[in-house]
Amino acid sequence: MTAIDYELIHKDKFTGARAGILHTPHGDFLTPIFMPVGTQATVKAVSPDELEDLGAGIILGNTYHLFLRPGADLIQKAGGLHKFMNWSRGILTDSGGFQVFSLGELRKISEDGVTFRSHIDGTKKFLSPEISVETQMKLGSDIMMAFDECIPYPVDYDYAKKSTERTHRWAERSLKAATSKTQGLFGICQGGMFSDLREESAKIIGSMNFAGCAVGGLSVGESKEMMYQMLEVSTKFLPENKARYLMGVGTPDHLIEGVLRGIDMFDCVFPTRVARNGMAMVSPKTSASGRLVMKNSAFAEDFSPLENDCDCYACRNNFTRAYVRHLIRAEEIFGLRLLTLHNLRYLQKFMSEMRQSILEDRFEKFRENFFADYKR
Repeated sequence: MTAIDYELIHKDKFTGARAGILHTPHGDFLTPIFMPVGTQATVKAVSPDELEDLGAGIILGNTYHLFLRPGADLIQKAGGLHKFMNWSRGILTDSGGFQVFSLGELRKISEDGVTFRSHIDGTKKFLSPEISVETQMKLGSDIMMAFDECIPYPVDYDYAKKSTERTHRWAERSLKAATSKTQGLFGICQGGMFSDLREESAKIIGSMNFAGCAVGGLSVGESKEMMYQMLEVSTKFLPENKARYLMGVGTPDHLIEGVLRGIDMFDCVFPTRVARNGMAMVSPKTSASGRLVMKNSAFAEDFSPLENDCDCYACRNNFTRAYVRHLIRAEEIFGLRLLTLHNLRYLQKFMSEMRQSILEDRFEKFRENFFADYKR
């Protein structure tokens, strides 16, 4: 077995949705899986013990941010990212590409890589496939990501084609640079919003010697319908025996639709970000939107938990909606922590229930039941 190995356990016989196991040096993790984002070597407002308690298996670290601060050399001296942040389970590091390409006028792309200005102090930096992979090897993550260009939306066909072809060349360079025997490298399919480019990219990345395949460049401003269409084109041509990762997607409706189209892994800042904005994620049976805006006056005298059947720290200890609303309105940190713990637990439980429905060949019914109540 390689450092990272995907084992397909069962496909729902009606939809083809996948349930599997992702084997890593820091544990085996059931898929489909949602991975909380820990940009700066921490999932905001949550301790490692709390993360493990709520069921998180793999978390993300951000290569761009850690490259700038505190630096990969320091983290390597500390014994790697696992020891540095005291996390004993899985870690995936992104390549830094998305953040670099989000800098707009602060960066310049060439065949060699990307020259950019640090958002922290404005100093000039350079990131290439080789530097990105070298940085991730120093970080010591279980799963590394190949360096790619996240194509913005909208762009014309010629730009998308040239960018996708460069991503393929960068993928080859990333593979050559990845010499670690204890880490796995995932490739990233691109192609913009063009079906033929998506198909070609999936075939090329899928044929390379990557441990897994990610679908990037989606949820960047396009419609949901277009995202689902491009995702379906991509997964159709990816190998069955490798894990499939949809990058940057984390709302329940997107998770269901991603699993329907053959995705195994997801990440997103959504659950922690909306928690810091005072929003609780709940079942559509609790609220048709799947969300409770805790600042609303409707909760001022509501002494029920955030969600009745939730087993998160906040709900099982009966921190009421009225109390959480008070904390949010008073700008108390504990309120944001309670919502963060609740939202992350909600998604872990949601993914577990989805996996069980796949194993029992009733994923289609699970999906129907969700959307029967859900109103975006």
